[in-house]
Amino acid sequence: SGRGGSRLAAAGIAVSEGLCAKRAKEVHRGYILHRTEGRPMVTWKVASTLDGRIAARRGAAEWITCAEARAWGHMLRARHDAILVGARTAAADRPMLTCRLPGMEERSPVRVAVDSRLRLPPGEPPLAGGGDAWVICRADARRARIAEREQAGITVIPVAPWREGVSMRAALAALARRGITRLLVEGGGRIAASLLGAGLVDRVEWFRAPAAVGGDGAPSAAPFGVASIAGAPRFRRTGLRRLGGDVLESFDAPA
Repeated sequence: SGRGGSRLAAAGIAVSEGLCAKRAKEVHRGYILHRTEGRPMVTWKVASTLDGRIAARRGAAEWITCAEARAWGHMLRARHDAILVGARTAAADRPMLTCRLPGMEERSPVRVAVDSRLRLPPGEPPLAGGGDAWVICRADARRARIAEREQAGITVIPVAPWREGVSMRAALAALARRGITRLLVEGGGRIAASLLGAGLVDRVEWFRAPAAVGGDGAPSAAPFGVASIAGAPRFRRTGLRRLGGDVLESFDAPA
C-alpha cells in the first residue's frame, strides 16, 4: 500500500526508486489505465494494403498479409486479455479470434463482438461455443435475444446506446469491470472510427502489405469527423519490423 520502500529503508536496506520507470510504465500500461481511467489499454491492430484498405470491394475474407505477419498477429492475441470486433466484420469474415500458434492455443483471449442489436447468430464464429465469448449490445436490445445468447453460454454485456450503436467508452468500462486490462481491436472500420474519435486508442499495430486496391476497397477507419489535419489524432512511432514481404509499424498515443 505504498509503504514497502519506507519499511525496507527503516530496516537498513538500501532502496533506489524510479529505476526503469519508463519501461515499467509501458509494460504495465493496461493495469495503470484500468486503475486510473477505469478502462483497458486499447491496441488497434490493422492489416491493410499500402493505401489503408482492409478488404477489396466484395468485402470477402481474404488474406492481405503474409504468413509471417499473420503469425505475429496471433502473438498479439496471446498478449492481450480480450480481442474485439464489430458485428459487420464478424458477419463478413466469421473470424475465430483465437491464438493458433503451436503450443499457445491456451493463450487465446476472450472473444468480444460489438453487436448492438444482437443480430449475430450465437452458433457461428466468433460466438460459437460460448465459453469465452462475450457480446456487447445496447441496453435496449430485445430481451428474448439476450436470453437466447445467455442460454448458449455467451456473456451478454448491455451498455449505454450511442447513436445507432453503443457507447464505446461505456463498453470499455464494462470490460474493465470484468477484469480486462489489455484489449486488442481487430476491426472493422466503424469500431476503429468510434475509438479514434473518442480518443480511446492507446497503441497501434499496423501491418502493411505491398499492394493497393484504391477507393473501391474498405477503409481501415470509417469517417469520424476530422475536419482538418490539425485536429487528427496523433501517434508516435515506437517500432518498425519487417515480416516477410510486409512491414509492421508500431505507434503509441502521447501519454
